[in-house]
Parts: sequence; structure tokens; C-alpha cells
Amino acid sequence: MACLGVFVAYLPVTTVSASLPAIQRALNTSTSQLSWVSDAFVLPMAALILTAGVVGDVHGRKRVFQAGLGFSGLGALVAMCAQSIEIVWVGQALAGLGSAALLPTTLALISHAVPAPRERGKAIGLWATSLTAALAVGPVIAGVILDHFAWRWIYLLPIPVSLLAMAFATRLLADSRAQGARRLDWPGQITAALAITALVYGIIEGGVASFTDEKVMVALSIAAGSAVAFVLVERRSSSPMLNLTMFRSPAFTATTLIAMISFLGLIGFFFALSLYFGTVQQLSTLQSGWRLLMVSMVPLLLGEPVGRLMDRVSPRVLIPGGLFVAAGALLSLTTIDSDTSFGSLAWRLALLGLGMAFVITPMTATAISSVPLHQAGMAAAANNAFRQVGGALGPAILGTLLSTKTVDALPGHLTDAGLPPGTVRHVTAVADTGGLSAVGNADLGADAPRALGALSEAFVDGLQLCLIVSAGLALLAAVVGVFLLRRPQHPAPPSGDSAVRRRHAPRKPATIDRAAAQP
Repeated sequence: MACLGVFVAYLPVTTVSASLPAIQRALNTSTSQLSWVSDAFVLPMAALILTAGVVGDVHGRKRVFQAGLGFSGLGALVAMCAQSIEIVWVGQALAGLGSAALLPTTLALISHAVPAPRERGKAIGLWATSLTAALAVGPVIAGVILDHFAWRWIYLLPIPVSLLAMAFATRLLADSRAQGARRLDWPGQITAALAITALVYGIIEGGVASFTDEKVMVALSIAAGSAVAFVLVERRSSSPMLNLTMFRSPAFTATTLIAMISFLGLIGFFFALSLYFGTVQQLSTLQSGWRLLMVSMVPLLLGEPVGRLMDRVSPRVLIPGGLFVAAGALLSLTTIDSDTSFGSLAWRLALLGLGMAFVITPMTATAISSVPLHQAGMAAAANNAFRQVGGALGPAILGTLLSTKTVDALPGHLTDAGLPPGTVRHVTAVADTGGLSAVGNADLGADAPRALGALSEAFVDGLQLCLIVSAGLALLAAVVGVFLLRRPQHPAPPSGDSAVRRRHAPRKPATIDRAAAQP
């Protein structure tokens, strides 16, 4: 059930992203409006993951799991029936709320059902496989649907899957909670949600407009103030939403930082690569999906075997090693140009997937295993929250670098293409004010082919900068792993088999995680 839940949570990420051009054409939206289709999903997911983990620990993870499935299905239904971009935003926000509930509870349910560290690593490997499966099939599903049907049908699949999962969970899923003494930490939840929302909003809007814009500066100031307030509140709380003492564990601190840094670079890279396939190589959604599948397929195949490998190889070797391989793959992609063939791309993308296969499963398992069992939900929520913040910031930061570098390089490539100075100034102004896609819609007459060729060359310059930054982030994450990762000390299980019997005893709808409950 946990694997099915994380599949539902991540399916909208790539399915909707691959369908954005079709949504833009159908609803006649601006670029800024379109960017909020994805952001409306990311914001509630990133802001409420920690809160969902606490609610599951207090009121029962099964309830939160089912609520997450319900919100995911409802969000898909709302978006599928939308007649305006604003209603799509609402549907995406509801789906993001569902994902926020699903991500921490699925990992907490695994930790409760599989308390033995060795077996838990295998289970988390299957969880990571389900995650990458959703990311892998999303663009392909979108491409097949868009080749035959309208854009709104991309939202159909999550509806029956969510309903079926809710029905099976009602009968098959055992409930669990954390210590009975834990309670909701409203000050911490409010300050955390405000800090994450303001940070992501400020970065996104700063990328679209300018980081000196008044509303962007206000948002970033609110984020900084809320983050400070969150730390002060959590340090004084008797039942904190995020127990800051978990960061005394080098392994937990390392995996949290690695999650944020690596996903900032990885998701930002996927954003830039998708634009390269569409803008430079003029590929369809399905053609782009097949190429992106080269990255996701390797972790999909290796997720469960890597989970078993963790019994014999330390995370200190697996995670930095995978990040070094990923960095090498990203650097190898800096040699591509507008005419690079699929075969030349394939091995590089597969190598990137190989590196990430040795990061995702060990990173998640190490984060959970580095804290006492009763804090599994909190650790899972924190790891996912930082991962989603990095994933939200990646497209905004790397998208800004991509646009800035492309516009800066464009005049030189236009001049090299033999265009007159007046046309060079006009095309550059169009790209600077209306975005890169505006150049394709500009009336350039006979100069259009050369101008678009120059735009492709300038775009490749911007993509190469993004690849270098992404590789640098992967190397930074690897260094963090080398210096901070240690094999986690697993908390001792409860004495005897009483805790296991309590979890499976009839007539008790919920159990309490009591492992390592004593200070």
C-alpha cells in the first residue's frame, strides 16, 4: 500500500509537466500563468509535509494516508473538469495537499510494519522503485494521451487508482501512531508552512521577474523571519513538529542536506532538458518522454537490489559514489549540441540514472534509520520536505540561469548567422521581454530560419551552464556525504515480541510505536 501511495503522490509531477504546452494552447494562458500550474502543486506539498507527518503520528497514519489518496483523486477530478487556468490551479493545489499527506505517511507505515533495519532497507527499496516508476511513466503516459486526446485526460488515471487504493487500505492496512504523549504543534506548523511557502514563492517570482522586485524581497524576508521563528519555537516546544535534536545525528543531517541539494540540481536539470527537447530539437511530448525514460528506468530497475545491497555496503560509500557518477554524467552532457542524436544522449542519461539509483534508496533509508523508531514519521517528513524544497527551487534557479545566459549569448549567435544589426536588436528585445518562446512567434519573415537556429545555439549555451551548475551541486552533495555520513546506529527494538503482537492483535484499530521512547 505504501508503494501504491507514493506512486499516486509522484505521478502528477512529470505527467503534468510534460503536458504544460498543451494546457497553454488549450486555455490560452500566459507563461507566468502556466508556471503556476506546477507551482500550485509544489507549494502545498512542500509547505505541509511536516504537518502531515505530525498529524499521522498523532491521529493515525492510516487516516492521513487515506485522506492523502482522497485529496489526490479530488484534485485530479477538479483539474480534469477545469474550463479555466484558475481551476487547474485549484486542482493542482488539492493534489499537492494529497501528496503532502502521502509522502511521510508511506515511509512511516513501512517503518512501523518492518521494524528490522535489514528488511526495512529492502522495503524502502521497493518504495523508491515505485517513486521512480511514477516519474518514469509520467511523460510517456502524457505523450500517448496528448497524441490522441485532449490535455484534460492526463488527470484521469489518478482518480480510479486513488479510489482503489482507499478501498484496499480500509481492509488491509493496519493503523499506527507515535507516542501517545505527542500532540499537534500549531506554532511550529504555522511558522514552517509560512517559511517554506514564502521561500518557494519568492524564488519562483524572482526567476520570473527580478529578485529586486518589492514583492520578492518581502517574500524572502518573511521566509527568513519565519525560519528563525520556527527554530525558536521548536527549541521551546514540549512536543515539537520537527525535533531539532535529530540534527545531532550526522547521518540525518547529511541525508537531509543531500536530499535538498541533489534534488535542486536534478529537478532543475530535468526542467532545462525538457525545454531543450521541445525548443531546440522540436520533439513531441511522447518523443521527449521516451528520452527522459532513460534516466528514470535505471533507478526503477535497481531500486530493490540497491535496498538489499545496503546490508553489505555502507551508505557512506553508496550515496557519495552515486553522486560522483551523477556529476560525471551531467558533465558529459555539456558536449551536446542542437543536433545530438538520441543514441549519443541515451548512455549519458542512463549513467545519470545509475548514479541516482545509488542515492535515492540509501538516502531515504539512512534518514529513517538514524533516528529512534518512534520518530520515523518525523524523519520521513523532514527528509521529504527538504527534498521538495530543493525540487521546487531547482526549476526557478536553473530556469533563471538558463534564460539569462541564453539572452546574453543570443546577439553573438544572431550576428554569426549573418542577420543585420536591426534584426539582431529586435530578436534580442523580443527574447528579453517576452521570453524565449516569443521568438518563435515573432514575425521575422525570411530571417526566421536563421534566427531560430541562432536561438537554438544560444539555448545550448544556457543549457551547458545549467549542466555545470547541476554537476557542481551533485559534487557538493557528495562531499557532504563523505564527511557526515556514518552507518546509523539502529535503535534497539522493544524487548520481546510484545510490540509485534500488539501491532497485529485483533480488536485494536491502532498501535503505538514505543521503540526507543525513553530518553
